[in-house]
Amino acid sequence: MKRSFLSIVRKELIHIFRDRQSLFMVLTMPLLMLLLYGYAITLDMKAIDIIVADHSASPESRELIRHIEATDFFKVSVYKGGVAHIGEIFQNREAQCVLEIPRDYGETIRAGLPVQLQLSIDASDPNAANFIQNYVSRVASLSFADQTMLFSLEPRIFYNPDMRSAPFFIPGLIALILLLICALLTSIAIVREKETGTMEQLLVSPVKPVQIILGKVLPYTFLGFFDGLMILVVGSLLFHVPIQGSVLLIMAMMLVYVVTGLSLGMLVSTVAKTQSVAMLAAITMTVLPSMLMSGFIFPISSMPRIFQLVSRIIPATYFIEIIRGIVLKGNDLHNLYKPASILLGLDAVLIALSIRAFKIRLE
Repeated sequence: MKRSFLSIVRKELIHIFRDRQSLFMVLTMPLLMLLLYGYAITLDMKAIDIIVADHSASPESRELIRHIEATDFFKVSVYKGGVAHIGEIFQNREAQCVLEIPRDYGETIRAGLPVQLQLSIDASDPNAANFIQNYVSRVASLSFADQTMLFSLEPRIFYNPDMRSAPFFIPGLIALILLLICALLTSIAIVREKETGTMEQLLVSPVKPVQIILGKVLPYTFLGFFDGLMILVVGSLLFHVPIQGSVLLIMAMMLVYVVTGLSLGMLVSTVAKTQSVAMLAAITMTVLPSMLMSGFIFPISSMPRIFQLVSRIIPATYFIEIIRGIVLKGNDLHNLYKPASILLGLDAVLIALSIRAFKIRLE
């Protein structure tokens, strides 16, 4: 019995290393997705075009402009005078915001009185508009730092002091890519066996269905785990994402998550009759829910109630919480036992469903 099982594992490994499509999926596709999504999905903003209309032309207004120019967030154009048609500027995309410094700016500052600056923002992109408003307020407060104020606010930023997007998105990308690759690998491999007719040859051999299932899944478990480690190392080094917690804990939870993806792939393979259908079903079941409803980009608490309920059955929801907790906050198992327990429970349900469905198909 053991020999038959090992023979199936050996056959599957030989098949993987001879099949260019499988090798591409295992070795190249995760890295390509990491690079494309890692660089494309970001909330960091740079070189925002801003027009500063300096009506004051005083040392104080030049000091304010110097503060704005000192950061790479803005690309500053200074107008010595008013801006007549702000609407046209936004229509022609000459700038995303216009800051007007009033004529009495210098005198008001020297008198120690409150001063009003007018900031016009193109809010067709509301997130960008919010960033611009906050950033200009911050720059203006820095330029008034030597003035007496009624109170001051000193924020303390935890876990991501530079507030970069990469430490937030790269762990989520690992969850997204790993689930997709694992589901694709198993679903396509099993459906290909059905298409070529080799599955019937396995069925007439003296091997039990459970041995067939485990023998086909085991090699992909190692490959999926290898993919996960590769994405973690490359993502951490390339995007400068330090890992605050235990790497061993990440690896352990990654192994659990790989089994989740492989079980999903087996479920897909029981209903798909062609490789193209299997690929489409695997992508639909993994990428869309994981990207939109797992908290990868949008906070789950901001979603409608029905989507919040759906997010609870998406495995990526729990793995993203786990890996972000370990990478960003240095969480240990004591902090993460709830999502880890739920992920293990989902694994048990998916494995039971996939084995049952697979047995029915084999019979």
